[in-house]
Amino acid sequence: MKKVRNLLLVLLAAVLCLLLLTGSAAPQKRLDARRENEGYEVITGCDGMEAVELAGSENPDLIVLDLMMPGEDGLQILRRLRSAKDTTPILMLTARGEDVDRIVGLEMGADDYIVKPFEVKELLARVHAVLRRTGDDGKPQSKKLTFDKLVINLDSYELIVDGKKIDTPPKEMELLYHLAATPNRVYTRNQLLDEVWGFDYFGDSRTVDVHIKRLREKLEGVSDKWSLKTVWGVGYKFESVE
Repeated sequence: MKKVRNLLLVLLAAVLCLLLLTGSAAPQKRLDARRENEGYEVITGCDGMEAVELAGSENPDLIVLDLMMPGEDGLQILRRLRSAKDTTPILMLTARGEDVDRIVGLEMGADDYIVKPFEVKELLARVHAVLRRTGDDGKPQSKKLTFDKLVINLDSYELIVDGKKIDTPPKEMELLYHLAATPNRVYTRNQLLDEVWGFDYFGDSRTVDVHIKRLREKLEGVSDKWSLKTVWGVGYKFESVE
């Protein structure tokens, strides 16, 4: 896997700014040391406006986004980035008890989350896992699937249905691509959570159901040659007769 050019620590930045105000620079020094050892270039921002500007100007490989950012909160920033078709992997930083926000964030297109407080080594492990799942290994491979009246292009994160481009959140795109890449194979919810969201995702399996429901709303009745099917008692499959 190629090394990260930039790691935009948006959510961590808010925590570090707070720690600096308390007069303790030790946590930042520890993080700086790990940055150097891991070979990452880290860019930090301390509020929502700065975070969005950095995301656009620095072209990071991964964004770490605090849901409790001052100014615009993390979910608002996430919505702005995904609405602008920014597909940069996003790792959310959340507090214990923010289950609803975590689920909303994942459904809006975040790739993973980490709960405060955390160790730097845990953060870096999450970063590695997200980059593995998003295919950042330096080997360009086409990720485009074509069916009757349907084009799933994961390279550009575009979904074309009956000739029309349909706005689709990144995680929905990834789920649909994963199912359609192996037509007629049945996946359990837990398999989809592991393979699309990642082995270190500990969310509710109902997240899969929500994403499938939203995909069906976009795809229902388009073609009689394929469909998203529920296999009762098991899970889901992309059924194709082509």
